[in-house]
Amino acid sequence: MATETEGGCQDSADKHIVVSGKLIDELEGLCEEDVFGCYQCGTCAAGCPFMDEMDLTVDEVLRYVILDKKEVLESKTIWLCASCFACAERCPRDINITKIMEALRQIVLRQNIDETDLECLTDEEKRSIPQMAFVSLFRKNIG
Repeated sequence: MATETEGGCQDSADKHIVVSGKLIDELEGLCEEDVFGCYQCGTCAAGCPFMDEMDLTVDEVLRYVILDKKEVLESKTIWLCASCFACAERCPRDINITKIMEALRQIVLRQNIDETDLECLTDEEKRSIPQMAFVSLFRKNIG
């Protein structure tokens, strides 16, 4: 996705996310989910309707958090999550992965890096992005 600047839209790839301390500490402070309960069964990824579009599988996102790999915050997976709760419903450990994805987005947004600027989407992107992703975006932005 892109961010808007004074002259129009620009690629957001040049923005880097800085998290001081451990990613898990900040994440658990936002969502209070036990990420360490995940035993990487892959059930969450198998049930995700948008898995084909993601650069990391849902279980890989959790593994990145556990390993404190902050590059997970630059993944498009956290932005493609439509908050449909399919992963959370299927998780045998009752981990609410949807809350974790939202917390990861919040970590990024708190640094004023917006990956959801509708003005910068092309017509092709607007046609190809699932409607549920837009619904999730609007829910997130209006509280």
